Amino acid sequence: MTVFALIIINKAGGLIYNKTFYEAGLNKISTNDYLVLAGTFHGVHAITSRLNPVKNPANRASASAGGMLTRPDPPSGLEVLESENFRLQCFTTLTGVKFLLFTDTTQANVDQTIRRVYDMYSDYVMKNPFYQLEMPIRCDMYDRKLLSYIREINNR
Repeated sequence: MTVFALIIINKAGGLIYNKTFYEAGLNKISTNDYLVLAGTFHGVHAITSRLNPVKNPANRASASAGGMLTRPDPPSGLEVLESENFRLQCFTTLTGVKFLLFTDTTQANVDQTIRRVYDMYSDYVMKNPFYQLEMPIRCDMYDRKLLSYIREINNR
């Protein structure tokens, strides 16, 4: 069971972070290819989020127990892409930042793993007073904690 790589995409579709954890798992690609991958995934995710099935209009206007209208769930878009060689799991935050985790197809608890990666992002990147939103992530503490966590997973 292996975590191969992590890519973080900002809400505009720009690559703000990429890290490879297991060199033998995926083919090595250039930085330009990572930028193209981020932009392409952002576009595909936007299209797939609009392909949600139409819900019954009577359910949309239904009131909750308190008499207030309920807010519909936001469209999710592409969440998992699986091939015979890897699995791509996407976690989208409420602010539109996308976390793409490339793992082995047999990797268990990918949802928990990607959630923990997001928690570390919240703790070490978003609370960093020198980090500017939507800009590439350059935070040594985040790199160290993330590498330690993924190394622990890959050594199981």
